[in-house]
Amino acid sequence: MTVKPLTATASGPLTGDVRVPGDKSISHRALMLSAIAVGESRVEGLLEGEDVLCTAAAMRALGAEIERDDNGVWHIWGRGVGGLQEPANVLDMGNSGTAARLLLGLLATHPLTATMTGDESLRGRPMGRVTRPLGEMGAAFTGRSDLSGKGRDLLPLTIQGSDSPIPITYRLPVASAQVKSAVLLAGLNTPGETTVIEPAHTRDHSELMLRHFGARIKVEETSEGRATTLTGQPELTGRYITVPADPSSAAFPSVAALLSPGSEITLRAVGMNPHRIGLFITLREMGANIEFTNEREEGGEPVADLIVRAGPLQGIEVPAERAPSMIDEYPVLAMAAACAEGTTVMRGLAELRVKECDRLAATARGLEACGVKVEEGEDSLIVHGVGAAAGYRPEGGGTVATHFDHRIAMSFLVLGLVSKAPVTVDDATAIDTSFPDFQRLMTGLGAHVFARNAPVPSGA
Repeated sequence: MTVKPLTATASGPLTGDVRVPGDKSISHRALMLSAIAVGESRVEGLLEGEDVLCTAAAMRALGAEIERDDNGVWHIWGRGVGGLQEPANVLDMGNSGTAARLLLGLLATHPLTATMTGDESLRGRPMGRVTRPLGEMGAAFTGRSDLSGKGRDLLPLTIQGSDSPIPITYRLPVASAQVKSAVLLAGLNTPGETTVIEPAHTRDHSELMLRHFGARIKVEETSEGRATTLTGQPELTGRYITVPADPSSAAFPSVAALLSPGSEITLRAVGMNPHRIGLFITLREMGANIEFTNEREEGGEPVADLIVRAGPLQGIEVPAERAPSMIDEYPVLAMAAACAEGTTVMRGLAELRVKECDRLAATARGLEACGVKVEEGEDSLIVHGVGAAAGYRPEGGGTVATHFDHRIAMSFLVLGLVSKAPVTVDDATAIDTSFPDFQRLMTGLGAHVFARNAPVPSGA
């Protein structure tokens, strides 16, 4: 496989007015729910990264009709709840754990057989926490075991959907939007009520979009946690959806602007779902100058324009209970912490170890390679910022192993923009899964990000 090293070097102020790609989580859900709605759905702002395109291909293979017009609007003609057809070939979910787990839920209560695979990274991510509750609903799964011979829940994985699905009440052992969503999607083609009880609030994109398509969803607080109940076998109707800009993608130019003296950028129509903005809350607590303007609602989701201005940051202790609202953003938060004054303590990070790679270890090793002192625990990361004594600039100079993880790659390229020496990531190929225009957008703002064998930008 061809690798794509990228290098970032110290840049001047970042300036500009841009929109980052559409929200990845919402894009996956928009395609899946449109495919089981009756009639046509139209989706604007869909993320056209590799992972989402894999989801679109999978839904076509399951019988949905999907077209993209010349204006970038996606048109999906669905098959109705329970109407997906058995695919003729293996479904390739690329690098997306979200898409794989949600689609397992959707297929679990269809009377069909399907096999799902993904890239090398996804094939190493266990699906057991999803297949266990789906098995209680009547589905059967056969997958690969790990190297120890334990489990049978690795991709490629074959699912035999149930023709007589059983509604369940499922208590999540650990808060997970992916597991919650998989069970709710399975409940769509199940008679009666399916309930998921979560110990802590997680992102609610599935619930919001299910309501948008016409499903009956009830959410209530109980003594055991937050209970979400879906009434099965609704008729979902095609809808118009505007996908907001992805807050996880907005994190990278935001942190880059905060750390680059003299910067001021505007990021348009960023999703402000309260279960997704933990990073921006945390950065503000660190002293970041981030202004939310033009707050509004688009497609059932809150959005705002963000104005981000550079300034010094102070290390803090991040509340562990905030982790579900920012789990994907801890790597880039660690870059901000590396440049801050004092120490930043992050706890409750165990979920990072089962992402596209072990993001907790990858972040720690990368920071060490760039001269930043860190302490890595089982579910924690403590970053000692270089502070004013170093001009808020880490040493840099490292080559960071990305382990084919898009967020690790983009995070360390952000660090390279403010380090004393350039930072190189060994392979930036995975960035295309979620942010295919990352390099172009960042260079347009004034960042120095370039291929290793390309000419160094003027002034770098």
